[in-house]
Amino acid sequence: APNTVEVSMVSNRRITAIFEATVQATEEAIVNALVAAETMTGRDGNTSDAISHDRIQEILRAHGR
Repeated sequence: APNTVEVSMVSNRRITAIFEATVQATEEAIVNALVAAETMTGRDGNTSDAISHDRIQEILRAHGR
């Protein structure tokens, strides 16, 4: 095996699109998790309430999403 290898990189001009796609995919995953969440009660009766879909939409609109 050689001691060195060639490396190809995405140019700075093109990397922005990759970062933007990553941000969009992450945002979508978070919104999907919020929409799918259900109220649940865990150990010692600790309860985490689900957020209503109307409230999620309100928050997203308030932040231009």
